Amino acid sequence: MAEGLRERKKRQTRQYISDVATGLFLERGFDAVTIAEIAEAADVSVNTVYNYFPSKEDLFLDRVEGVVGKLSRCVRARDVGESAGAAVLRELRAEVEAVSPRIGLMEGYDRFMKVIHGAAGLKARLWYIQQEVLDRLEATLREETGAGESDPMPTLVAGQLAWVQSTLMAMIGRAMVAGGKPAEVSREALGLLDDMEDLLSEKVLNYAVRAAE
Repeated sequence: MAEGLRERKKRQTRQYISDVATGLFLERGFDAVTIAEIAEAADVSVNTVYNYFPSKEDLFLDRVEGVVGKLSRCVRARDVGESAGAAVLRELRAEVEAVSPRIGLMEGYDRFMKVIHGAAGLKARLWYIQQEVLDRLEATLREETGAGESDPMPTLVAGQLAWVQSTLMAMIGRAMVAGGKPAEVSREALGLLDDMEDLLSEKVLNYAVRAAE
């Protein structure tokens, strides 16, 4: 269905407010900027800001839904004969090889990370996001395999695959803050992915293989 005019305007307004807020956060730090200042800079009311973003943390981490559902989407889209772990590793490698901004391989990502490191609220929100990633992935694995609630494997495998993603993202963040260039960090990240795959057991790597229909 094509996007209607009203929906498009709402999406554009949301994006504009987020862009204005991010610029202020990068310039002054997260805790130093108020919602009222963001509203004034974006030429909207405070209520309008809250209509689009329930909290200040949501303004900075405004693409959370894409992050939370990423591993689950990888698992659901895995090929016939491919396991959940193989699908996740394949997707992460593809993004690293493409030097994708979606995983922080871009100029300026160090500024983004420095804002997070300087704000306890953002660090706490990232922890909750990681828990949401884990919970959603576990639920997806249970659904895809038909595992019962008493079966621990979806929980254990989800924990391992979420660890791969979070460790990769942490390494990229540290390297970019330390002054690394995206292409250089990409090569280091590929090596890290290889090392992490070596650490995963065959039981994890061969879990939830998609059967031919």
